[in-house]
Amino acid sequence: MKALIIEDEAIIADKLKRALEDIAPQIDVQAILPSLKAARRWFMQHAEPDLLFMDIQLSDGISFELFQYFDLQCPIIFTTAYDEYAIKAFKHNAIDYLLKPVDEEELILALNKLKKRTEKVQFSTELIQAMLQRSGESAKKAYREKLLVHQRNTLVLIDTADIALFYRNEIIFILRNDGQTYVADQASLDEVEELVDPSQFFRANRTQIINLNSIDSYRQDSTGKIHLKLKTTAASTVEISRDKAHSFRRWLNR
Repeated sequence: MKALIIEDEAIIADKLKRALEDIAPQIDVQAILPSLKAARRWFMQHAEPDLLFMDIQLSDGISFELFQYFDLQCPIIFTTAYDEYAIKAFKHNAIDYLLKPVDEEELILALNKLKKRTEKVQFSTELIQAMLQRSGESAKKAYREKLLVHQRNTLVLIDTADIALFYRNEIIFILRNDGQTYVADQASLDEVEELVDPSQFFRANRTQIINLNSIDSYRQDSTGKIHLKLKTTAASTVEISRDKAHSFRRWLNR
């Protein structure tokens, strides 16, 4: 069986390839493609594989865009860190939908589904419901539009859209776009991350969470670190490590 991996993170792609070699040696991975551009070029020059492993959010776009150019009929196992694409994935020949990092047992289950399949993949409501239950139904999660914060001896509500930055300095502080600072009601940034929309807020480092709409500009230095300038009137510096720089750019350009 010939397979193709579309994945822009080399470490994850190599790990998936090694896992397939261990648990399904009959699967021959023909290529690992790191981008939409590379995938389009490959499909223009080759017949589609027997099985496709496809990350959804790539560095240069969403992999669903491939279906605008090619009528792919091969079964697909989607791999992604984001489960909000679940329903759309199952409209495109999906065998399964695996959240990264891919668990080997889940991979085995997905391959077993492929073995049992004798017809073209059809949209399966039951399969989607099972996937959503497994992932905690986070695709339906409602994030906070307002947060309760401390201002001197008073508790007040502020809009999350007005927050430029969460930062930790023994306790959690909130910097608003107008420069005002509040004390958060949450005990940790991990708790904050559970409350705010990840499409709008990014964990820049161990002590800061930034709002997409509050970013004015950024630059990357020779070491690979990213330095952010925020729109807020208060002076603030945000640094993103070289290890997180790729994730930040993907989040920014999604």
